[in-house]
Amino acid sequence: KEGIHNLGKYVIRPLSLEMDRTGEVPEPFMRNFMSLAKGLRSDDIEFTEDAQQEAKRERDPKRPSEGQRTAAIAAEELAWADAALVLSLPGPGLGGPPVRATGTPEQKKRFLGIFRDMQTGPLRWGAYGLTEPAAGSDVAGIRTTCRRDGSHWVLSGRKCYITNGARASWTVIFATIDPSLGRAGHRAFVVEKGTPGFEVGKIEEKMGLRANETAELVLEDCRVPADNLLGGEEAYVSKEGFMTAMKTFDNTRPLVASMALGIGRAAYEHARDFAKTRYVLSRPIPRYAAIAEKLASIDAEIVKWKRVVKESNYKAEE
Repeated sequence: KEGIHNLGKYVIRPLSLEMDRTGEVPEPFMRNFMSLAKGLRSDDIEFTEDAQQEAKRERDPKRPSEGQRTAAIAAEELAWADAALVLSLPGPGLGGPPVRATGTPEQKKRFLGIFRDMQTGPLRWGAYGLTEPAAGSDVAGIRTTCRRDGSHWVLSGRKCYITNGARASWTVIFATIDPSLGRAGHRAFVVEKGTPGFEVGKIEEKMGLRANETAELVLEDCRVPADNLLGGEEAYVSKEGFMTAMKTFDNTRPLVASMALGIGRAAYEHARDFAKTRYVLSRPIPRYAAIAEKLASIDAEIVKWKRVVKESNYKAEE
């Protein structure tokens, strides 16, 4: 943990303001960072997890994945330094969990395999396309449609706020065969960059996390090969499309909580240091006492939530 913290303090933070101003993370820095931080992300470790680790997880399904533990620590420390960088790291990203959880063996090899050679080859990203203008947390409300047409599926709709959406080599897109069916109508597809009818809309102008790309994705009669339906037709006899989305949330929300802790710590430390350099909080002045009490309350909340996240039992979905 100390090594990751020092990486954030001495390498990432000095560059974070410039990255926020330019709206991007320089590729040379990204490559150097990935070499330094290899193995910190859960998807890196899942690629290399050995048979002994898998056997332990099969015997005790509630046992937290070592990869997830390491990723949670890294997410907190790196978000403390610059949350935009954490979100911008090359790899399958949020698109990885649904492919690992629902994809066929051929799909996993095909879509996840492109991330294995990034140490020497091109940097690649995956993305997760669920959110729409009228459907975010309400997953059942998605309106992007899909219909079977021979050996293809035809998708039409609009996705918004997609992390790394413009640069992604592929995006897991959630659509419905019939909005009136609710969750039962959901399907999940891997839509590859360059597929006709699949275009990038606007790149969002944000007040923070500017170095991380957030994009709108537009599908207009986008023809996706039937082989790109995650899990194949048999996976949707039940509500598998909806469950795929939920598995992704289960897999990634602990890391989001860890990032929130890192950001909270950074904000608290900034406020604490600001107060210490401008006020003698030990003086018996009501306003100073209120500041000291507020800082102490925030510190206690951070400690409490660190314990909650640490004690949470979660594992990477296969």
